[in-house]
Amino acid sequence: MRKPLPVGIQTFRDIIQGGFLYVDKTPWIYELIRYPKGVYFLSRPRRFGKSLLISMLDEIFQGQRELFRGLWLYEQPYDWAVHPIIRVDFSLRRIQSAEELKAVIGDFLDVIARQYGVELPAGDYQKRFGDLIAQLARRNQVVILIDEYDKPLLDNIDNLEEAIRIRDTLKGFYTIIKGMDAYIRFVLLTGVSKFSQVGVFSGLNNLKDISLDDRYAALLGITQAELEANFQVYLPEFAQKEGLTEADLLVEIRHWYNGFCFSKQCQAVYNPFSTLLLFDMQDFRNFWFESGTPTFLVKLIQRRNYAVEQLDRLELDELAFSSYELDDLKVVPLLYQTGYLTIKGYDRQARLYRLYYPNYEVENAFLSYLLADFGPVENGLAGGHLNQLVQALRAHEFDRFFDVLGVFFAGIPYDIQIPQERYYQTIFYLVFKLLGLRVGVEVRSSRGRTDAVLELADAVWIFEFKLDASATDALDQIKQRGYAEPYRGQGRPVYLVGVAFDRGRRAIAGWQVETLTSREVAKQPDLS
Repeated sequence: MRKPLPVGIQTFRDIIQGGFLYVDKTPWIYELIRYPKGVYFLSRPRRFGKSLLISMLDEIFQGQRELFRGLWLYEQPYDWAVHPIIRVDFSLRRIQSAEELKAVIGDFLDVIARQYGVELPAGDYQKRFGDLIAQLARRNQVVILIDEYDKPLLDNIDNLEEAIRIRDTLKGFYTIIKGMDAYIRFVLLTGVSKFSQVGVFSGLNNLKDISLDDRYAALLGITQAELEANFQVYLPEFAQKEGLTEADLLVEIRHWYNGFCFSKQCQAVYNPFSTLLLFDMQDFRNFWFESGTPTFLVKLIQRRNYAVEQLDRLELDELAFSSYELDDLKVVPLLYQTGYLTIKGYDRQARLYRLYYPNYEVENAFLSYLLADFGPVENGLAGGHLNQLVQALRAHEFDRFFDVLGVFFAGIPYDIQIPQERYYQTIFYLVFKLLGLRVGVEVRSSRGRTDAVLELADAVWIFEFKLDASATDALDQIKQRGYAEPYRGQGRPVYLVGVAFDRGRRAIAGWQVETLTSREVAKQPDLS
């Protein structure tokens, strides 16, 4: 039977009672709840099902077994005992100060107290929180569910002084949980970012972080097996619409949306938000990315003068995943925690994680957004220019190619804060990475080698860029350093392309193209 898709529904009861499709995650949930005294933290990117998980736990600890009929958990030896629940969802309010946060916490406590017919005495938010736990525990051990614990911090991340005050307020709130351990059955805090133990959770030293735990890697998200089992009935119509076989459609869906990994074993999952919208609309779009653009991340990359080409070859140890401090924000941990990068492999001997973009949706959209922010071309127009570049390359129309390429450099501001050579190199890198995505090949680029290698089915293009130097100098560097040698004898022409940029005019000053076999193919003299 083809069930309706729960697009935008984050309440478990609404999904079940409305007859919507639900991908059964209760085997993993059972592992969380089967033993008493669990105090857990789970970090996942936005739109990954954290709120639905909290909603399910709320129903389980209310003893609502019938809601789970037909799901794996229903048949398990779980006691379905009813527990009083303290549920706080910080995503419901935009908090702009520590004082406002204290008031919001007070409001949550008052609502819960009224729900259970409890009278809270006067006092600060910490005293009242502890008193609420103690009074509710007279009925049964208490369950505490905190959704989006870090949203008050993330909402104020550009205001460091206030964010630190908010952090200290949250620290005081969570410290109470540790002191009330005897009264508590289960605790789960969810969020996007994991601040270090000396930050928000310094008083909650019994907290178990399961964010990188292999056992819970597929707790949120949709595995390939789950997608094929649960969405099979949606495939025929979608495949016909796309003019593909069902097998080829699954390959395309995997390319676009699969690939998020949250453990060493790297069990890949789909973002459920994009997956549901994909099958609902039967169209390939940047669903997850467009639900929240990374403005702050791009500004941080620029402020830190971060070389974005490093994102092609990231390796880091486990400490980097939690090195997240308000007064010392790091680009890479932030990109990982927010979902723009994910784990793609783990070297057990070196104890290093390899990170990269999760999938085509995220990589294409994020690089396009970066390019629009660094360059003068609007995000919506960049795709058309990139398509023209691809067509010109394939047609070997050099004049057209460099005319279009120049559009991405025209109008670069004079007062840029990043050193100008790095600024130009970043735009060049982004353009060619996106070209590689458009033609389905990998663009190779790293320091100590040429700036970019673009491999098409019928040709290889090797580019070297020079700022305030000649195209001849750029071309000579390709030849002198043997950048083309790995591609010799492959049966494809290899084009060597030297490009010169004039900083004063903020434009391409000249270019030269040669092949490995015939001398000069085309040339525009330097104009600088």
